[in-house]
Amino acid sequence: MLDGGDGTRPGLDDHRRLLLAGDVGGTKVDLAVVAIELGPRRPLAKRRYPSAAYVSLAEMVRTFLGEVGLEVEAACLDVAGPVIGGEARLTNLPWEISEPSLAAALGVRRVWLVNDLVATANAIPLLGPDELHAVKEGQAVPGGTIAVIAPGTGLGEAFLTQEADGYRAYASEGGHAAFAPTNDLELDLLRELLERFDHVSFERVASGVGIPNLYEFLRDRRGGVESPRLAVRLTAVQDRTRPILEAALDPLEPDPLAHATLVLFLQILGTESANLALKMLATGGVYLAGGIAQALRDALRTAPFLQAFTRAGRFSAMLERVPVHVVMGEVALLGAASEGLRLLSGLPTP
Repeated sequence: MLDGGDGTRPGLDDHRRLLLAGDVGGTKVDLAVVAIELGPRRPLAKRRYPSAAYVSLAEMVRTFLGEVGLEVEAACLDVAGPVIGGEARLTNLPWEISEPSLAAALGVRRVWLVNDLVATANAIPLLGPDELHAVKEGQAVPGGTIAVIAPGTGLGEAFLTQEADGYRAYASEGGHAAFAPTNDLELDLLRELLERFDHVSFERVASGVGIPNLYEFLRDRRGGVESPRLAVRLTAVQDRTRPILEAALDPLEPDPLAHATLVLFLQILGTESANLALKMLATGGVYLAGGIAQALRDALRTAPFLQAFTRAGRFSAMLERVPVHVVMGEVALLGAASEGLRLLSGLPTP
């Protein structure tokens, strides 16, 4: 696809400064070519590739650039995992990626690697009202720090601060901080999980991998009755999070144990969202990203999440003023493109 975003087909022989942007995941990779002159929302080309079909990211990128007939000056790609010293390793792929080696393989001046949640965070200042779902109204402070929390397979966290040239996103591994119970039920949950794990993080209880932990705790330690129908579904799948949430959200007949699991999840997620807001002094708002947050966008507007979010003692009044939104759709590629164009603009013209 070659499309300037407004129905035009930009000429390939102009002298725009071009960047390769990528959202690199274990299942699929989204690639795009963007230009400084057009901005991150008007890609010259954009395509999706299955990750497992290529032996390396470099091979995939070369295929993409050959298909679209474009030459880029640099690349900015987000990856699912920490980026340390310009290197990253994907959890579900045998790809080890480093900025210098990838730049050499592609023949470009620079490659920048960023964490996928940092890319998502970078997209937030660019999003319009139709790309956000309001969970809690508030009064965002112009230029205030923004907190981002993403309950996906794991629990990602990031934040943005206002700087001279706009908002800048920063990585965090806050999801691996120790889980802090706030009531007797959560204390019992912590005791149960400490029998299984030497470190119980918020990710263990407020993410896709955490939801089955909550379900099993309520079933095995708190007397929750498992329905035969849901039990059959759970034994037939590897990812038990989806059937638990689907059963909890069933509009006709919500499963009681799954619903109790959802309520506990919302309470814990509300607490950790408030923790992040307090630590970052996120007067610019809290944004929840990822598929689970989108699926639960209406449930997040209910008391279990909202009451936990504003239960902060002397700082409850401050949290009452903090707006909370769910980011709708996939925006990491937009964020990678935005950050890459900013970095590319700082390089001298070749």
